Parts: sequence; C-alpha cells; structure tokens
Amino acid sequence: MHISRRSLMATVAVPGVSLAQGRWPNQPVRFITPFAPGGGVDTLVRLVCAKLGELSGQSFVVENRAGAGGNIGMTAIARSPADGTVIGLGSVSSLAISPTLRPNMAFDVERDFTYVGGLWQLPNLLIVNKDVPAQTVPELIALIRANPGRYTFASPGSGTTVHLAGEMFKQMAGLDMVHVPYRGGAAAQLDVQAGRVHMIFDNIPQSLASARGGQARALAVTGLERSPQAPEVPTMAEFLPGFELTSWAGIVAPAALPRAMVERLAELTRQALASRDLQAKFAENGATPWPMGPEALFDFRRASAAQLAPVIRASGAVVE
Repeated sequence: MHISRRSLMATVAVPGVSLAQGRWPNQPVRFITPFAPGGGVDTLVRLVCAKLGELSGQSFVVENRAGAGGNIGMTAIARSPADGTVIGLGSVSSLAISPTLRPNMAFDVERDFTYVGGLWQLPNLLIVNKDVPAQTVPELIALIRANPGRYTFASPGSGTTVHLAGEMFKQMAGLDMVHVPYRGGAAAQLDVQAGRVHMIFDNIPQSLASARGGQARALAVTGLERSPQAPEVPTMAEFLPGFELTSWAGIVAPAALPRAMVERLAELTRQALASRDLQAKFAENGATPWPMGPEALFDFRRASAAQLAPVIRASGAVVE
C-alpha cells in the first residue's frame, strides 16, 4: 500500500482511529468527481457510490466539481480534511496526463493524495468512416503511409486520451496524420460518421455504437486485451506491440488519510467491484472492473505518466 510520509505520520499520531471505534464510515461521505454530471464517467461514479453505500450502510454523496481539465475537483480533494469525510475520483486525465500537460497545477499528484484502489478501465476503440477503404489496422497503416498528410483523426480536445491514442498511433507506426480537435466528443463522432474526418480513437461506448449502427467500421481497441464488449475486435498491440492506452480511474483521498480508513475503504471497494450486479452495469457502460490495491494504483499511475509524457510532448498538445 502506498502511504505518503504525511499519511504515515497521521497513522502514528491518531491511534484512536480504528475499525473498532466507530468503524468508518460512521457518517455520510462526500465523493468528489472532477467530471460534469450526466456523462459516462458520472454514470460509473454513481454506480460505485450506490454500491459503497449499500455495503457500508452510509451514504456516499457524489459532488461534481468539473473544470480546468479536472484540476478544480482534484484541488478540492487535495485540500479537504484527511478525516474520511471526503474522498474522490482520480483518473488518467488528472493523475497521468495533467502533470505533463499542465505543469502549474495547484497540487502534486504524488504528495497530495492517498491512493486507495482502482475502479475501472475503459479502452478506446479505433473506428474509421465508411469511405476509408482499410478493413484492418495494417491496411490502414499502409493507406496512410501512401498518402502522407491526407488522413485526419478527430478528438474532443488536445490532451484527452482520444487525442493521445491517435498521437501514439502516429508515433509508433511512423505516420503523417492531421489531428482535428473538437469541443466535445459528440461533434467529433458526428463528423467521423459523416465522412468529414477519417477516424477517431474514442471511448468504447460511443465508438462501438457508431460501428454497430453501421455509421463506421471498428478496427482495434487500445487496451492490451480484447474488450468483453467487442471480443471480435483485435487490439492495437496485436499489430503494434506495446501499444496501450486506456481511460482508467480509481479512488483517491487527501494525503495523510489514516491507514485504518484506507484499508477499510479499499476492502469496501474490492467488495463493490466483485458484486455481479455492479459488474453487469459496468459492462453496459463499456467499463471493466479494475480491483487494484493502493500501492499498485500508485505504481500504475507513475508508470502511466512516464509512458504518456513523451507522447504528449511530441504531440505539441497544449492546454486550451
């Protein structure tokens, strides 16, 4: 388990915080998410919070604090008291992309949070519009190489996983493609479907709906393993070894959260992700449960940030 020095000091200094006294949580818990209400992430967060509430007998109240690429919500978590009344959602965007994309953040991803555990992974899915003749990733690579600078890929904005998956594809395959950023995923999807942009590496629910609706063609998922939602679609790594980029998320808390609370919350999270009803609801939303422990989540975040940093720098992505 990763416990920061501040967390370790708190554990020593507050011996009265134990499972025997009060058995945390003994009051409602605020769950801050740095995403807007109504989206796919918000849906998953609310499913998790409902299950945590069911298991613990206390309410986990979702508080949406969107804005500034997730930095508003993450700052709110970091500045909250480390007493178990506030926890929140840490994602690939805030914890692995922003440290390179936004070097002047108001928080430090390693010092200012206690890492609790993983929640889900959500792969991206490469789709091309119906006019692109390529039927496979190798055919697409050959097509783009034969037409440098002609092919375009859409994204909901610079620095998103959708954008960076396209940049990773460019860099690993040695391609000359043009990035077309939009203000939101819906507009990007519509222009791919309409043939105005050639492709997009969008989150799997949106892209899979386009492919199964006949508006586009699915070529590959960006996780290391095939998605249970689309087992017939190969992974990018089958053609470009080492290619991996998923939208992942886990629970974080303010630094110095007492160890007993970390262990209790980690156990509740594992129980929640093991429940068949939550697994079924995750599958409906394209997500795979990700029951990763505190130390493993901390290490994964660090590895993910190291993997994405050169992709971000080479892409020229800037905060918009």
